[in-house]
Amino acid sequence: MASNGGLKQRSGNGALDEKALLQRQVDGLATDRSSSRSAQTTKNLVICVGGIYASFLTWGVLQERITTTQYGSSISPEKFNSPVFINTVQSTFAALLGYLYVLFTRKQSNDLPVFPSRSIIFPMFLVAITSSLASPFGYASLKHVDYITFILAKSCKLLPVMALHVTLFRRKYPLYKYCVVALVTAGVAVFTLHHPTSSKKKGADGSSAWGLLLLGINLLFDGLTNSTQDHIYKSYRPYTGQQMMCALNSISTVLTSVYLMVSPYIATTPVGAYLGMSAASGGELEYAIDFVKRYPSVGWDIFAFAACGALGQMFIFYTLSTFGSLLLVTVTVTRKMLTMILSVVWFGHRLSPMQWVGVGLVFGGVFVEAQLSKQEKLAKDRAKKEEVKKSS
Repeated sequence: MASNGGLKQRSGNGALDEKALLQRQVDGLATDRSSSRSAQTTKNLVICVGGIYASFLTWGVLQERITTTQYGSSISPEKFNSPVFINTVQSTFAALLGYLYVLFTRKQSNDLPVFPSRSIIFPMFLVAITSSLASPFGYASLKHVDYITFILAKSCKLLPVMALHVTLFRRKYPLYKYCVVALVTAGVAVFTLHHPTSSKKKGADGSSAWGLLLLGINLLFDGLTNSTQDHIYKSYRPYTGQQMMCALNSISTVLTSVYLMVSPYIATTPVGAYLGMSAASGGELEYAIDFVKRYPSVGWDIFAFAACGALGQMFIFYTLSTFGSLLLVTVTVTRKMLTMILSVVWFGHRLSPMQWVGVGLVFGGVFVEAQLSKQEKLAKDRAKKEEVKKSS
């Protein structure tokens, strides 16, 4: 009897040991899987952030080199002046890469249509128009202001976006947003007013005011683009970034290609003369091709510029879908800061102490806005989770 009891006890202990061993194995597998997921997430994060930085920092250097390099003899130097041609090449690259991105991420052949409905074509057409119009004004401003001013102004997209939302959509913003706009505006003003006279880029009117006006128009079109994109995302859910990337760049390519085709005829009209187009040049497309033939290095720069821009867009949309907008905002702000610093180092720009103060005000304001927006979004997410818990 005793032996039977001992046998039962041992068998019971053995069963417990087996259960404990099995539980430890399960826990170990769960830990390994968690570690594997964490490592994979970290790897994806490094790839995303590194891809955005590498693509757009290179893109920024190439953009400045294409628009500021003087070619030919020192007696009669030439600068490449065909922004629509540059945009067409870049949008073509981005459309093709966007379509490949759609094909790669779709699960079925009918998933992620580029144009899910006919009604989306009109707002997408508006986005393509505003984005296509924005770039020429930005490139034109570089004839009157330097690239640092250009980058600094492009960091102020919050201002036109807010202005358009307030005036067109009657949207209200918290007080800190208006404070950030005031801080950024003050920073741009300080930077511009303390620009060293010796390094100022002056246009035909001898003032950078015209360049700032062109930059303002560029930012206005950027604001219209961003506002309309927000409307599309809200009205046509679920509409993904890769669909937007392919659709927007496809329409932009068509629009700018049509312009390049008709530019020889526009050049012979009073409108062409007002825009500074030469009838003898044969239009912007012929001018660009002839310029690239004479200076092949420009062609390679444009090719690399377009490739970097397309890759950068893909990394942005992938980061947005994988890690959300909070991380993307931080990466975008720091990327613009690094672009400006790289421009200073690479091209030898010199900034006065007060200009650095202006830079600090701008990026400080943008960074504060990003952090406060992040906290605001996290608070909203927590509130939603609490509501779900209460309802369940």
